[in-house]
Amino acid sequence: MLGSTHGTLTTHFRARVVACGEEPHAAVHSMAVAAAEGDLDVSGRPLHAPVPDLDRFFRPESVAVIGASDTEGRPNTGITRQLVAWAERVGARLHPVHPTRESVFGRPCSRSVADLPEQVDLAVLLVGDPLPVIEELGQAKVKFAVAFASGFAETGEEGAAAQARLAAAVERSGLRLLGPNTNLNAFEAFRDDLDGPAIALITQSGHQGRPVYTLQELGVRLSHWAPTGNEADLETADFISYFAERPEVGAIAAYVEGLKDGRSFLLAADRAARAGVPVVAVKVGRTETGARMAASHTGKLTGADQVVDAAMRQFGVIRVDGLDELQDTAALLARARKPQADGVVVYSISGGTGAHFSDLATGAGLKLPTLSEEKQRELHAWIPGYLNVANPVDNGGHPVGDWRGRKIIDAILADPDVGVLICPITGPFPPMSDRLAQDLVDAAETTDKLVCVVWGSPVGTEDAYRTTLLGSSRVATFRTFGNCITAVKAYLDHHRFAASYRSPFDEAPRTPSPSFRKAQALMRPGHQLSEHAAKQLLRAYGIRVPREQLVTSAAASVRAAGLVGYPVVMKASGTRLAHKTELGLVKVGLTSASQVRDAYRELTDIARYEGVELDGVLVCQMIERGVEMMVGVTHDALFGPTVTVGLGGVLVEVLHDAAVRVPPFGEDQARAMLGELRGRALLEGVRGGPPVDVDALIEVVLRVQRMALELGDDLSELDINPLMVLGRGQGAVALDALAVCR
Repeated sequence: MLGSTHGTLTTHFRARVVACGEEPHAAVHSMAVAAAEGDLDVSGRPLHAPVPDLDRFFRPESVAVIGASDTEGRPNTGITRQLVAWAERVGARLHPVHPTRESVFGRPCSRSVADLPEQVDLAVLLVGDPLPVIEELGQAKVKFAVAFASGFAETGEEGAAAQARLAAAVERSGLRLLGPNTNLNAFEAFRDDLDGPAIALITQSGHQGRPVYTLQELGVRLSHWAPTGNEADLETADFISYFAERPEVGAIAAYVEGLKDGRSFLLAADRAARAGVPVVAVKVGRTETGARMAASHTGKLTGADQVVDAAMRQFGVIRVDGLDELQDTAALLARARKPQADGVVVYSISGGTGAHFSDLATGAGLKLPTLSEEKQRELHAWIPGYLNVANPVDNGGHPVGDWRGRKIIDAILADPDVGVLICPITGPFPPMSDRLAQDLVDAAETTDKLVCVVWGSPVGTEDAYRTTLLGSSRVATFRTFGNCITAVKAYLDHHRFAASYRSPFDEAPRTPSPSFRKAQALMRPGHQLSEHAAKQLLRAYGIRVPREQLVTSAAASVRAAGLVGYPVVMKASGTRLAHKTELGLVKVGLTSASQVRDAYRELTDIARYEGVELDGVLVCQMIERGVEMMVGVTHDALFGPTVTVGLGGVLVEVLHDAAVRVPPFGEDQARAMLGELRGRALLEGVRGGPPVDVDALIEVVLRVQRMALELGDDLSELDINPLMVLGRGQGAVALDALAVCR
């Protein structure tokens, strides 16, 4: 079935990305690849994305520098000098290209790309306008190019048009482009004397990656740096997919200003999740100011932040706010071994420090188990009996003159419920802090469990910190309580997520359900559906609605009430009605024919007075009380259809208690959405009330997701509010619905 619609779907997708203001060629490229493989979901979006082979970008055998210079004082000279040094480090042959020079830095210079002595893997463009060079590079079958030039999408409409022309030229050429508006970070010197898993770094703003890059000075290995710039072609998603399959990469750290294409990003995050490679990201745009600045800097569509946040969480991307959090969290995730338990023990030389840290850790959601009575008796063999050792463990001062300190640490780590030991040291206190640091390092070398130290000294020049702690690859060292807690929580959350992850793309629907044809017949392009028609749409997807009839006379309303069964609810129904209650167009609890007849007349009189055109009046079954929820579909410019669930009723716009997901997702994510609601306790029963039918609510969310996938962009908005969730085993009923067709 999909085979007969590939052309239409590709055209539809191209129109979608252009309408959203995205660069279409890369998205359409991956779409075309997926279409050729028959690998599209029912909405026509790709379920897999090709992984670009970037080996020859990061480790080329030959490099051409277009616009190379060795004239002192010129900007291109410094760049050329750095590229020459980089090429020597990676073992690449470098070929300068300049129309008027015989040589550059003693190397023979080609006058044009066509004159290059060999086919090159990478071309670095030191020219103000890279567009004329792209076609030449394509003819020379160059694999990759880097464009440093600025003045593109980051500058406004004219720049965006210039970038679109550049992107189109790149697509025609067959090469892959990094930039424009990028820098030299990919050609930095990386230390090759460090062992262990590495961090791969992706940044849209080059300077924002400096804190992660300098982790090398603290002994943390860095393998790659991809400064993506404006992403006219190669984007953040491409590098995530590539790094996720590199054996040396233990974690991916990213600074993201805007996502180029939502689905591409999710597919890349999915690839990392399948591989168990953690992705830690700073994503700007949480506020209107941040979003505006991001757009002006890189010309990217920032996207509704709530949707971005949910999409990242859904696919295991760990979102942090600060660059310090990015470096600390990525470093821990890259180097720490898989946890053996999720219990955290706080060990300190001060009761106040232990209590303070434990309070913050518990508030952040870390599990601090109370140590068993047996374990506490064991610890009291070396710690005075008047000190608390239940967790946090207060040693009253780490032993300096004998072996007891190491015994305490080993005993804690031997507890099967303990997976992480954290020792906050608020400041150096030699010789106690020196001996404590050494004992922690020695213990960490003999265990697979995570040992963390917070070295709180603002100086940071102490030997215990610079030599003992930083000299160990087995101890994770932090400078602040907050960063330690953030990183440890991310570490435990990531491994918990990875252990149970199942890709939603594997089970995403590829062919329409029988409901789709019924739904199509109900759609009215460009119009809002009446409540009656919107409920028919829900019924087509198996979502329960009350018994109801649409009538156009008072007499018919009385007959309908008899068929529906008293008591009844009566509502005005029309294609332009969104907030009927505010206009007095809803009557509840009618119990007699006279009340029904009077209600019909009153509703039609109000509609006539308000100038509201009706298609009739709904006479509806009155549903017993339950918990009012809302389930809806909206469209995000980056990710397409999104599904929202939250507390419903008249206070929905006041409470703002909702969770969102990007299709496709499974039942586990639907349940996780409910877990994010502040009012989730209402579903479990409060003040003696019975729990409601959560399974029925989950079923509605999944059916709405199927509707969102199948109707795709044709359904601009769907709002089921209230969805009355009844007692356990009694189901859920959509009492009202609004649907808007694109």
